[in-house]
Amino acid sequence: MKLYTFFRSSAAFRVRIALNLKGLAYESIPKVFAKHEHKAPEYLALNPQGLLPALEDDGVVLSQSLAIIEYLDEKHPAPPLLPQGAIARAQVRSMAQAIACDIHPLNNLRVLNYLRKQLGQNDDGVNAWYRHWIAEGLRGLEQQARTHSTSQRFCFGDSVSIADVCLVPQVYNARRFATDLSPFPTLVAISTHLESLPAFADARPEVQPDAV
Repeated sequence: MKLYTFFRSSAAFRVRIALNLKGLAYESIPKVFAKHEHKAPEYLALNPQGLLPALEDDGVVLSQSLAIIEYLDEKHPAPPLLPQGAIARAQVRSMAQAIACDIHPLNNLRVLNYLRKQLGQNDDGVNAWYRHWIAEGLRGLEQQARTHSTSQRFCFGDSVSIADVCLVPQVYNARRFATDLSPFPTLVAISTHLESLPAFADARPEVQPDAV
């Protein structure tokens, strides 16, 4: 497998965690945002969306992190990243999508760059935007985690799921932008536990080959 990635991409961070949890070997192929390598014709031929990550497996290229993670979970079912039962699986997907669909898109690098370049926001304005939307999204997720987490070690029940795979990169980014996480003690406790696990620790941005 080949993973087209960027060390600081939180979506790629998610996929690295999933690959590690599944114990799958892969070749990391970095694409540098600052050099617009994700917009190069040869990459667009693989992934017309021009976004990261993308996963190449068996000659097929897949995009969108949650789609990639669910593909990996179906093809390599151990350990499972979705619980048993339709309701439980929907609840886990809801938590994962609260991050991947509600928080992350508003704080994506291309959105932040648009705020700076097209809308004239300075760093203080961009950072205030970032923190606002993280807090808005985590507020509801905190309540879901309190309801569904068994021991404050995982978002749902007492085993790792796609929700956890999404949570750790989002908390990482929140800390990077000095977001106040004190209103979200359950999420902080869960993320702290997960960060101690090798599959999560080895996926951190600063230990990737392309980290600068």
